[in-house]
Amino acid sequence: MSSDSHAESTSPLTHFDAQGQAHMVDVGAKAHTHRVAVAEGHIRMQRSTFELIRQGQAKKGDVIGIARIAAIMAAKKTPELIPLCHPLPLTRVAVDFEWIESTPAVRCVVTAETVGNTGVEMEALTAVQVGLLTIYDMCKAADRGMEMTGVRLLEKQGGKSGHWVAGAA
Repeated sequence: MSSDSHAESTSPLTHFDAQGQAHMVDVGAKAHTHRVAVAEGHIRMQRSTFELIRQGQAKKGDVIGIARIAAIMAAKKTPELIPLCHPLPLTRVAVDFEWIESTPAVRCVVTAETVGNTGVEMEALTAVQVGLLTIYDMCKAADRGMEMTGVRLLEKQGGKSGHWVAGAA
């Protein structure tokens, strides 16, 4: 191993060093700031499944309540799932669900917050995915064709890059 094997890369992909080797980004010198990330995703389903969930008649119980807890747990476990993700002291994880009548679908929106030296985007995105997967798991006996779509970051605040909003010019 050469002495400069950990030199910073000029690539925009921060998880690779100058030699292209994966590494955990050094955030030690970054300022501790209040950081927020908001992510969303949808799960589309048959109308009958949608009504089953909304009316609280799923055989496994309160689908949305359990999906909310699963999403919060997932945010807390993110560094155990994503290899180069830093463990963060989360100060808040809020999970909201919205009924989309026209599709039919359930929209999951997660807001994750911390005061630290790196962002919480991965926690918010992981929480959305696990929340949606929990809905799938609890309802798959009724509808194996459910489709998870549109998982994306909506907004991030804090840190050197400041405030970013999806679709903003």
